[in-house]
This record gives sequence, structure tokens and C-alpha cells, in this order.
Amino acid sequence: MVLDALARLTEERVDHRFKGLPPDAAGLTVGELAAQRRNLFTGGFTTPVLALSAERLEHNLAALETYAERHGLAFAPHGKTSMAPQLFQRQIERGAWGITLAVPHQARVARAYGIRRIFLANELVDAAALRWVAAEQDADPAFRFVCYVDSVRGVELMDAALTASGASRPLDVVVELGAGKGARTGVRTEAECAAVADAVAGARTLRLAGVAGYEGEVPEADPERVRAWLRRLVALAVDFDKAGRFAGLDEIVVSAGGSAWFDAVADVFAEVPELSAPVLKLLRSGAYVSHDDGHYERLTPFNRVPREGGLEPAFRLWTQVVSRPSAQQAFTNAGKRDAAYDLDMPVAKVVRRDGVERPATGIEVTGLSDQHAWLRTSAEADLEVGDWVGLGLSHPCTSFDKWVLIPVAEADGTVVDYIRTFF
Repeated sequence: MVLDALARLTEERVDHRFKGLPPDAAGLTVGELAAQRRNLFTGGFTTPVLALSAERLEHNLAALETYAERHGLAFAPHGKTSMAPQLFQRQIERGAWGITLAVPHQARVARAYGIRRIFLANELVDAAALRWVAAEQDADPAFRFVCYVDSVRGVELMDAALTASGASRPLDVVVELGAGKGARTGVRTEAECAAVADAVAGARTLRLAGVAGYEGEVPEADPERVRAWLRRLVALAVDFDKAGRFAGLDEIVVSAGGSAWFDAVADVFAEVPELSAPVLKLLRSGAYVSHDDGHYERLTPFNRVPREGGLEPAFRLWTQVVSRPSAQQAFTNAGKRDAAYDLDMPVAKVVRRDGVERPATGIEVTGLSDQHAWLRTSAEADLEVGDWVGLGLSHPCTSFDKWVLIPVAEADGTVVDYIRTFF
């Protein structure tokens, strides 16, 4: 089923919906275009065009697989980063336990492409979505769905919706421990966590499967504060287990882990004591798949533990100089519609002219309009109208969502695949 669904992506016809692709490819299927192995720079692609590095993508997939295995962690990478079923499948093939998602639409995409285990990092109180989850569970005994609960009211709404749907299988939930005062979602105190757990115990349609949270929301996060919160999460699991709240489980879920502190998660989860059932230590980092040239380049835990490996920025947004009004200024034809800008401006990495690529010395992106990048150029910048400028991007989660079909190119520019996204 999974392979059939993914294969159907190659049958989609290329047309005007997919920006950056060669105009003369219109009418070809994605599979036919991929088989042509066109060159990104000479094969008719139009700027702006976002590309993923085939080699760096593979490197990143392998790096987190190795890291998780080394530290005894199960891995459910956050799929909201890419919303790309082809990448979900590659992550599963690289040992992922399942895929983490945030909202019902994303879960439906994952199920359409055969994902058997979904961790929803949110409390789910939408009755229509809960009916859908119940139907999926009832239709497929191998499907496992786990989601947060963080309020007694949420538990009541979930139980009412699932009861009304006639669900035959209980829904697994984990109590979300909030990361601190002023943080995002999650129960703020251990006493409130116990109250939520009591509400779950009283709901026929729910089963308490563990505890979870997101350390990336710890206020004024530093290694000490993050580890202190993670130890609270582990202690919550221990206390729940001592109270018999996990009786009858085959495994107990303890989950955390964004892309900035997975080293702290690995360290603290290594301290989890033996409980009444085996513990599924579930890491959920997602941005690693493409990494970036900004936010996560600065924050990746591999900066703190370089001996453990490293990630490589796999995105390159190719844009073209369309105006050079002065020696200090230039404009390219990619802007807010094409590049992530919520955390950092894109970074000029390379310039390409007449098939020769060189560093983008003396070139800085200072701003974005809807369809233009504003470049400041110093005296050492060698830049002309018509040059291709390769931009590095920050924050993968708002880079993938601007592109529906993304070429995957080898180092020499040969496009070997196309990644379809569903946002």
C-alpha cells in the first residue's frame, strides 16, 4: 500500500502548478521528468527554484538514525517539517518508529501514504477528527495513534466524541507536562498532571500510555534548565508508574525532543529507571532532515557534541539577479513567496555564472519583498544581471511549505528525484 501510494506520486503531470520546473516539461509525469535526469542549471529550470541536495539529504537521514541507535532512543521525526510522504518513507526505512505530526490534516496525509504509527504532539479535541481516528484504528489493527492530553476538559471532549463515534479501540494518550511558566501548551504542575491522568482513567475510550512534552519551550533555555525540566518529565513517569497508572501496558511512552536539545534528551532519558513495562524513549526531532544555514545551524546539539556527528544544510534556493541599479545594490527574483524569513534572512552562499560557481563574497541579503531579495554588495562583490545566486535558508519548517514539488539534485546539478509536499 505504501509503495503503491508513493508510486502514484510519480504519475502526477507536471504543469503550471509547480514553480521552477522546466516549461517544456509540461505534460510529462513526474516520473518521466525524473527519468530524464535533467541538469538544474542547464535543463530548462526557471528561477527561482528550490533544490535539495541528494548527498546532504542522505547524510542527514543517516546521522540521526545513527544517533538514535547509539543512545537507545526510538525516533518519530516531526513530519510537519517537510509534509513530504517520500521523506517520511525514507525516515521509516532509516529506523524511525513512526512519524510525529501536529494537526489532523497532517495525520490524514501520513495515513494516505501508509504510515502505521503516528504521534500527535497536540491535544486533539476536534470531534470530526476524533471520529476519523477511531475509524482508522477500527479498520486497521496495526495502526497506532498516540496524542497529548493536557486538560480535564480536553479528556471529557475526547471521551464524548469517541463514545459517540462507537470507537471499539481505546485511544492512547500521554499527559503533556508544560515546559514552565509562560511556555506553550501542557499541564503546569504535577498535581494537575495527576488530575488529568485521573480523568483519563475514568474515560472508557482512552488509555494512558505515558508522558511527554517539548523541552524547546523551556523559558530561558540553557543546558541546566532543559535537563532539569526533562528530569521532571522522567520523575512524572516514575510517579505515575508507582501509582499503578500504567498497569496493563506493554510499553510506557516517555517522549520529548525537538531539534535544538536532543543531546539533553539522550542524556536524561539514559537515566530512566526500570519501570513496570519497557519504556519507549521517543525522540521527535524533525528539522534535521534538511537542516539549514541559519537557526538550526546555530542551535544543533552537534555543535556541543561534534564527536557524535553533524548535519549539513541540504536546501539551496537558486535565484537570479534581475537588477543591478548601483555598485552597492542588486535585486534577485526570489522573495517572501519563495524563501523562509520568519527567523532569519536568507544567506547568499554562491554565485554561478557561465557554469562556474564561486563563493558569494561581499553579498548580503538585507530584506525581502514579495518577489525580490534585496542585496547589499560591497566593492569585492562580482555580480552581474543574469547571475544565479544560491541562497541558504533558515528554518526548514517554513521553507518546505512554499514549494509543492522540490527537485533533488546531485552535486553536479543532475536532478534525480522530486519531493512532493502537502501543506
